[in-house]
Amino acid sequence: MTTYTIDLRSVLEMTDDQFYKLCRANPDIKLERNVRGELIIMSPTGGETGNRNIEIAGEFVFWNRQTKLGKLFDSSTCFKLKGGSDRSPDLAWIKQERWYQLTPEQREKFPPITPDFVLEL
Repeated sequence: MTTYTIDLRSVLEMTDDQFYKLCRANPDIKLERNVRGELIIMSPTGGETGNRNIEIAGEFVFWNRQTKLGKLFDSSTCFKLKGGSDRSPDLAWIKQERWYQLTPEQREKFPPITPDFVLEL
């Protein structure tokens, strides 16, 4: 997977809300933001990688349905992390009690929480 980093800080200080709106306005582009505020553009994966990723993710879904211990998220979920970065891991898991400590509004946008477990595939 190829990534591109764009530094807009010299022309624009993007707020969390502006970044959220930018992502929502461009759903076909996978955007992240590092701790320096630079935009990261992620390219899509190929077929073999996508198939391998879904097989691995499926195992986590099966486990989580059995245990009911938390919430699973795919790479389309962006998390607002401590330190200011916004990241979308391939797979993330958050303990149920931590997830429900967030307000409904926080859960709807980019959740301001560091997942308990992440997997980059």
